[in-house]
Amino acid sequence: MTNDWIIDVLMDLKKFSASNNLDYLAEHLDDAIMVAATEIAQPSQPRRRVVGNFEQAGRHAGGSHAGENA
Repeated sequence: MTNDWIIDVLMDLKKFSASNNLDYLAEHLDDAIMVAATEIAQPSQPRRRVVGNFEQAGRHAGGSHAGENA
């Protein structure tokens, strides 16, 4: 099974938000659709994880975080 279904879900959310005057959300869903399509098109590779307000690079990052307090 592919991950293409997520594009359909995001599109449905975008249509709903646009028709209910949630314009800012609809614009952000456009961005989310682009990100999802890009990630789906790329071959599988280690992904960065976001933990709270911090981003970790892969599973071997240990305690290192990226952010303004790093």
